[in-house]
Amino acid sequence: MDELIKLVSKKAGITEAQARQAVETVLGFLKDKLPEPIAAQIEAALKGGKGGLGDLAGGLGGLLGKK
Repeated sequence: MDELIKLVSKKAGITEAQARQAVETVLGFLKDKLPEPIAAQIEAALKGGKGGLGDLAGGLGGLLGKK
């Protein structure tokens, strides 16, 4: 998750503390709105689990009808 926070901080031009709050807010929203299996994949990817963010992004693209 630290990698994502640093990226958001850099791209948005905000502090890492502000980026952390933004990322945590978005992740909380996604976990509430997405089906539990996908929310669990997001959580695992951010913790460095199997698949990583690249596989997760591909899976979400498939869910949204993209190949």
